[in-house]
Amino acid sequence: MIVAQAGRLQYEALLFAASFRYSNRGFRGRLFIAEPQPGPLWPHDPRIKNDDLRNFLLELGAEFLPFENRHFGHSYPHGNKIEALAALPEGEPFVFFDTDTLITGALSEVRFDFDRPTASLRREGTWPRIELYGPGYTEIWKSLYDKFGLDFESSLDPTQPEEYWQRYLYFNAGFFFYRCPREFGARFLDYALAIRDDPPPALVCQPMTPWLDQVALPLVIHSLGGGRDTLPPGMLDGTHSCHYRFLPLLFAREGKHVVDTLEIVAAPNKVKKRLKEYEPALRMIYQGRGHKVRDLFDRDNLPRKEQAIRNKIRREGFWMR
Repeated sequence: MIVAQAGRLQYEALLFAASFRYSNRGFRGRLFIAEPQPGPLWPHDPRIKNDDLRNFLLELGAEFLPFENRHFGHSYPHGNKIEALAALPEGEPFVFFDTDTLITGALSEVRFDFDRPTASLRREGTWPRIELYGPGYTEIWKSLYDKFGLDFESSLDPTQPEEYWQRYLYFNAGFFFYRCPREFGARFLDYALAIRDDPPPALVCQPMTPWLDQVALPLVIHSLGGGRDTLPPGMLDGTHSCHYRFLPLLFAREGKHVVDTLEIVAAPNKVKKRLKEYEPALRMIYQGRGHKVRDLFDRDNLPRKEQAIRNKIRREGFWMR
């Protein structure tokens, strides 16, 4: 499942679906595009209104999955991935991907253990933000585990030092999976709302936007018996998928296999005709700006922080989103 709506995400959904079909010939499962429906939490109708694009996504084998926003919506669109899970078939294993993902290998080769969920470890220490005289990582994270009656100590990575962010269970929400979407989604929603509406005192100075989903996610995964190492390393966020976030970042930092896959799936006229409507794709893929970005970086010696990569692309006038 991915989530899409009008605007940038509809074109990311096209790239996702095209790369998914290219890399997963003969796939016997279902590809859902969850779509938020109009309602009081959206100032405008969020659905994809481009009928030509909708029909082409159906040609690619996608199924549109409508869902209602009862808690998030326009004020926190990251919450779509939480609320959409309730619309998936109950009791059937699922994998969620962020829409800004390229599928670069056959997912049937990934040995998912659907009883032991995990999520993306391709992340930086973006949350919590430690203040000079405020609580540290241990106090902040332990307060959350205590709030939900979870065992904090068993979530820690003892190979990492105290008060270093990687010691604590933390994921990017770019993908996750479990044996039942509704069970996972109900837990995810309960935890996210409890953190948003009644955070522990240790979180008083912590930003919740846009990090709420990534704060709740490790707690959900831990509570359901998952953890860091339930997938073979190097496949998702590696050989079989790429969460690129924005096209300039893809060209800047990803390997040749990812760029080749992008250019192959974007080449057919049926895809090109529709993707050219999206200016970042037009400039980056079809007019060669992506390779100009690529020439700015040594992929064996990239800046450690993503922000430094973004800043360099901006200085050269090539940033687009």
